[in-house]
Amino acid sequence: MRASVPTSAGCVEGAIAMPVSATIRERCRAMLGPGEDIRYVFPAVALPPPAMISFLVVVTNRSVTLLSTKMLTRDEPSRVWARYPRRTRLGPLEFGSGPKIEIDGMTLEVDDEYAAVVAAADAEAFSPGDLPRDPLPDL
Repeated sequence: MRASVPTSAGCVEGAIAMPVSATIRERCRAMLGPGEDIRYVFPAVALPPPAMISFLVVVTNRSVTLLSTKMLTRDEPSRVWARYPRRTRLGPLEFGSGPKIEIDGMTLEVDDEYAAVVAAADAEAFSPGDLPRDPLPDL
């Protein structure tokens, strides 16, 4: 049985949670390598100010990819900033003024609504037995 994470915002291949729009996922997919299947996508901002850079963090079956976004929008990727192996741990989340993760020495702030996505992405890579079973595996 496949693991899945429920969401009210829609899912992609394998019933994996994707709380961003299909339009954003398609923009991200265009910047990924062939054969990469998007598992999770969430926006993040590099800290500290004033050097704030907006990213879309794209977790695929093969990598964790940081896509920098256009200057005035967080939903249009402009280029691949960095690519890491899929076994790159995103958490644990640090809480304070907002949830934060660290990737390769860079601190990224994540909106509260995406904290569960970060946890699910790590669980899928490092402890898949912790994910709930897919209640409808034949769909």
